Amino acid sequence: MIQPLHLAVYASHPQDSRGRARAEPESPTRTVFQRDRDRIIHSTAFRRLQYKTQVFVIHEGDHYRTRLTHSLEVAQITRSLARALGLNEDLAEAVALAHDLGHPPFGHAGEDALDTAMADWGGFDHNEQTFRVLTALERRYAGFDGLNLTWETLEGVAKHNGPLIGPHAATRAGARGVPPSIAACCESFDLELADHAGPEAQVAALADDIAYNNHDLDDGLRAGLFDPADLDEVPLVGPILQEVRARHVGLERPRLIHETIRRLMTCMVEDLLAETRERLARAGARSAAEVRALGAPAVAFSAPMRENDRALKTFLFERMYRHERVNRMTAKARQTVTELFGAYLENPERLPEEWRDSARGRAPAGLARLIGDYIAGMTDRFAIGEHRAVFGPSELTDFSSAP
Repeated sequence: MIQPLHLAVYASHPQDSRGRARAEPESPTRTVFQRDRDRIIHSTAFRRLQYKTQVFVIHEGDHYRTRLTHSLEVAQITRSLARALGLNEDLAEAVALAHDLGHPPFGHAGEDALDTAMADWGGFDHNEQTFRVLTALERRYAGFDGLNLTWETLEGVAKHNGPLIGPHAATRAGARGVPPSIAACCESFDLELADHAGPEAQVAALADDIAYNNHDLDDGLRAGLFDPADLDEVPLVGPILQEVRARHVGLERPRLIHETIRRLMTCMVEDLLAETRERLARAGARSAAEVRALGAPAVAFSAPMRENDRALKTFLFERMYRHERVNRMTAKARQTVTELFGAYLENPERLPEEWRDSARGRAPAGLARLIGDYIAGMTDRFAIGEHRAVFGPSELTDFSSAP
């Protein structure tokens, strides 16, 4: 018998879950949210994250973040925050582990290329692709496609960046409308898209922000794209770096980097906890449903920390994401994805047998979406190999030649 969890009143309680789209016997040894987390970890899409990159292509080295290591780091921060706030750690972790499953190869460069290639057929968005993976593209179970996750996990994945409709809709969602796969799901399994996500998903979203900024900073320093001294004028980061230098005179570079980033992450976590506790106390929310209906996020940084976060993002954009070395790799990545998409669209017989069978007889829009699904599921090295198989060896797919 599963023992009840000791959670805050505003947490998501597993015994109160709204259930799954397809009813099935539940586990006698795991809560519904533990089972969701386990299904995500055992999915094919989750394993592929090992060879999908964040910023650096896989050939750049073994020590840079991949989508898998990033997802695990987000999950760790998420669990720590959820525990401190009395939230459901298992649900929060499930959303954290699932949030990047829809990313194509080559990080944001691959996503941009697919979005452009599919512009005539609705474009491509990794958040929607994640939802497609969870509800349709994973085909492992005898009784259904997807993972048949609980309402709370699907709602958290769909809305972890904010509502998708209504006055509080996130800017990107408002510009592009509700993704078709999420809209179709809501016809029979309403995810209440005008409300914010539950508190656990809100925690996962900001844990992603903490992990992304700090670990890109770490990778950029390790790659030599910029030096610690370049951070002296960046708000919050600069003062922490100077404090570490003063406290540990002559500290070697790797330890200096780690100590600075460790302290930076601690500052961001502690600020989030303080601001969130204040918001929850002020709102007086007595359930996860009341948190969703507040009209504003309950989980947030303070105003000064939001400014610090923006300053760090600006630094990374200018000094890392637009760095010549990164641009050379991303240009190759975009061209690889673009040419693969064009080749499959021109001749679907190039697809593997099971994909060819699904492609036959499809209208152009359906064919484009299927090809998008196929490419989005590729790892970096598989995409490179497929490009070589179609077009032959070329400088384009020799990522190891990037300086």
